[in-house]
This record gives sequence, structure tokens and C-alpha cells, in this order.
Amino acid sequence: MRQLRIALAQINSTVGDFKGNVRLIVDNIEKARAAGTDIVAFPELAVPGYPPEDLLLKPSFIDANIKALDKVTAATRGITAVVGFVDRKSDLYNAAGIIHDGRLVAIYHKIHLPNYGVFDEQRYFNAGKACPVFGVAGVGVGFNICEDIWFETGPATAQAGAGAEVILNISASPYHHGKHHFRERMLSARAIDNAAIVAFCNMVGGQDELVFDGASVIFDERGNTVARARQFEEELLVADLDVGSVFNKRQQDPVQSKKNVELSCGCPGKRIEVVGSKASAGHTALEKQVSALLEPEAEVYKALVLGTRDYIHKNGFKGVVIGLSGGVDSSIVATIAVDALGRDAVHGLIMPSRFSSPLSAEYAEQLSVNLGIQTQKISIEQAYQAYLDSLSGVFSGIEPDVTEENIQARIRGNLLMALSNKFGWLVLNTGNKSEVATGYTTLYGDMAGGFAIIKDVPKTLVYQLCQYRNHSAGFDLVPQGVLKRVPSAELRPGQTDQDSLPPYDLLDPILLAYVEEDKSVEQIVGQGYDEKTVKKVARLVDGSEYKRRQAPPGIKITPKAFGRDRRLPITNKFREWGDFK
Repeated sequence: MRQLRIALAQINSTVGDFKGNVRLIVDNIEKARAAGTDIVAFPELAVPGYPPEDLLLKPSFIDANIKALDKVTAATRGITAVVGFVDRKSDLYNAAGIIHDGRLVAIYHKIHLPNYGVFDEQRYFNAGKACPVFGVAGVGVGFNICEDIWFETGPATAQAGAGAEVILNISASPYHHGKHHFRERMLSARAIDNAAIVAFCNMVGGQDELVFDGASVIFDERGNTVARARQFEEELLVADLDVGSVFNKRQQDPVQSKKNVELSCGCPGKRIEVVGSKASAGHTALEKQVSALLEPEAEVYKALVLGTRDYIHKNGFKGVVIGLSGGVDSSIVATIAVDALGRDAVHGLIMPSRFSSPLSAEYAEQLSVNLGIQTQKISIEQAYQAYLDSLSGVFSGIEPDVTEENIQARIRGNLLMALSNKFGWLVLNTGNKSEVATGYTTLYGDMAGGFAIIKDVPKTLVYQLCQYRNHSAGFDLVPQGVLKRVPSAELRPGQTDQDSLPPYDLLDPILLAYVEEDKSVEQIVGQGYDEKTVKKVARLVDGSEYKRRQAPPGIKITPKAFGRDRRLPITNKFREWGDFK
């Protein structure tokens, strides 16, 4: 039986932390060597971190990245490593260094550069022009990078046609909920179409708004799962690949690339020998490891926890502070923060007003007890009355309206920022995607904050996450009263969210269609929704772009997040919510 022992190092790199990233890579090289692996792979741009964005325009950043790769290279005694870095020739390339026994043997340049959604790689990199096959321990291996594997007749097909029995893709594939399902379907299809083993090494961790979910995976030539790493955790996944079965499969069914297939890349398929010895011969067989994929709510929740932990820790904040209203949004934000950072790093602030229900403070205090966090209470009444007194002359004869409501939200924002300044705590914003989408937020009030954990989480999903966390806790961590009460900003007597918005179970599907699926008002109405309601929602979304531009960054968990994926001009007179009949 011909075998290749492979290790996929699913690591959490930090952009620009060359010392830390090198340490992570070298530690995993040592573990892979101890496990007797022939190849250890690391994610896309593992050396500089992903995405480096305009740091790539700094020559000193590129220099530091190349020096870091030299340190990694020196650590590869007796093993082959594939490491993502930035290569500099006459231009910059998103590259994979193929390193063996202390020597940089070859460099692969990423061919397909994504330029959509969160990606803008064409801004920085040139596309590669070659996808050779590498001989590693007597096995033909095709290395490629992230987007390259998504093309049905791309580099993987060219490499399989040139004799690659294993396709190893290093990736930094950003998370959104459910993405792993169609990503794995695609990888399985590549394995079947090319009669090759496909190994996918993904990054894990949070970087600003992006979260990388890991879930590195290997499929055999028949599309069956050989191994899978855990989601949202660092891990070294080691597996033995039965390369002999690839030969048998190809004898029965020649690979697609040998047929008349037009490739998406005009790649020459030459072979480069890296090492000829069989390092893994004679090793005891490994136990098969296929970690289970998470259920939908667990998956989103773990993404939010990881994104929060990495944003706070990687940016060096001492702790966080959250305005606790007794509502569902602040409750889930506080719960996520405790799971991410520990109770000692999380601080609550209850800020009642003349319009606050006594239950609001009661629920907020009960949540604080359940989470074990320190919480202060500061009434905004005195400050609010001072504002009203100061403005009484200017506002004389004018009925109270949303102005007075927003003053309360802005007082709360000021108090939170005061604690942030005094104690070095980052303010966690508690606005959800439904509110952010429709502008049901107050600039410099409840929009204040340094990080918005749930800004990409629709309101209906917020409730589901609370129920999930309560279930996993085994008790009502988030009090049931919070989940059952009618949502309200409590800025005027008897106020509810539905005074201004459609019910959330109606609003969220319309927002999904309009924002994430880019459907027109006419198309949404055609799905059976009330025309007046759809037009109102579209008008609110379009009219709130200026607010979203001033919102803090937050974690992307949907396919189309505001700011990262969806970028519309503020000055814009295109109105889909006008008459269309």
C-alpha cells in the first residue's frame, strides 16, 4: 500500500505578528515531525496573517514577511512544509513556499485572485501562471491556494492531469453560517472529478470583522471524508493517505483532465522533485479522525465567541463594558463576552430612566448574577433632566418627539464611554443586524462602542442563540422573562419596537431578500409580502447607509455583511421603493 502521511496545521495567525506567527508555525512543524509526517501544510498567508490589506503596500512589511519565512525554512529539518507567505519578485504574489530539510525548494503563486465580497486581492497581487506537480516521498502532489480549488477546471484539474495524486490546498476561507456545507460539497466534487485525494488546510481565528472557522478536511478520490479538524479551534490534523487507491480509481476511470476539458488556467504541468525517500513507511496506522460539524446555532455562537476573544486579546484591551438593558440583545452580548473572555473581564452597566420598566433592571441584575459579572447601576434621570432644562428655551412650544428619545440613548453612550476611558474597557455595542439594517439606532447613543458583536446577527437569530445557550447551560442563563417580553427601547411611555418596525419574524425575511439576496422590491412583493411593508423596509434600509458608515466594526456571520460585503454609496438617488407598477 502506497501511503503519504500528511499534517494540516490549522493555526490562528495574527496579521503583522511575525514573531508570534513564526513561533506557531515552528511549533507545529516540530509536532508534525514527531508524528512522522511527510508533509505539513499551513494556511494561506500564514506568515504575515490574513488579510493584511494595505500593509501589503509597505515594503518594510514585505521584508519582515520574507525574513520570517527564512526562520521557518531553517526549522524544516527532515520534513516538507507548505507555508503561505507574500512573495516579491517584480510584483507581489500570494504564495506558498514549498520547503524541505531547511531549503526553499519552490514557490507556487496563487492563480485565481478573488475580487468580490470581502476579497480584493487584485488590488495587491499578480496572478501566478504555473501549477506544477511536486514529487514528495514518491507521490505526485499538487499545491494550490484557496480560490484556486473553487474553479471546476482550474489548477487542481491541470495538476491531476499532470500526475498529481494528492491536491493540497492551503486556504484562508472566511466564515459565514452554513458555508462549510457547500465548501465541503465543492471539495468532494473536486476529488471525484479529478480522481485525486483533496486536502484542504484552513485558517482559524478572528481578524477584525472576519472569523475563520478551520474545519480543515481531507477527501479521498471517491469523495469520501478521510479526516476533518474541529471548527473554531487550533489543531494539527494528521492522516495517512492511501495513494494506491488513486491509481486503482484512475485505471477504472481516467481523470477528467485527460479528456478534452478547457482549463480556467493555462498552466504548464511540469514535475518538480522535492524529496524521494518515503518518510512514513513502517509507521503504525493512525486512528481515523473525523470531527463532527456543529449544529447551526452552535456554529454561529462559537464564531461570535472566537471573533470576540481574538478582537479583544489581539488588540490588547483590558476588558469590556456593556450597557445592560434587560433586553435580549444586551443579554446575548454579555453572555458571549463572558464565554469569550471570562467573567472577570466583563463589566455591566444598568442605566435606568423614568421610562424604564422595573423588570428591566431586575432582568439585567439576574443576568449579571447568572454570569457572575460585576455590574454597576447609574440612573440617567439627573442628566436627562439637565438636558431638557438646557434645551427648554430652544424647544419651547414644540412637542416632544424622537429628539428627546435620542437624548436618553446618547446619555447612556456617554456614560459607557466614560467608563471605557477611565478603566480601559472596550465598549461592546449591542445592536443587531435588523436594527442596523433599518436604522433603528441612535448615532452617538446605542451605536456607541468599539466592537459590535451581533451587528450581523438578525433579531430572530438572537433569540435562537439565547435559547441555544440556555440549553447548553442546562438552566435559564438568559432569564426567560427576557425572551418573552415585547422588545422595546423604553425611551417613551408604552413604546415597543413594532411602533416603528414590522414584527421581527416578518422583518427579517424581507431584509434577507433585500439585503443579502439583492432582490428587488417587486420580486419580494411577488413572494407574497405586503407591498406597503416591503417598501417601508427598503426605504429604511436605503436611508440608513450614513449611519452604518459610522458604526463600529463587528463580526461577519452572514453571506452579506454591511461594510465588508455590501458597500453602497451614501449619496445615492436610486430608489427601488418608489412605484414600480
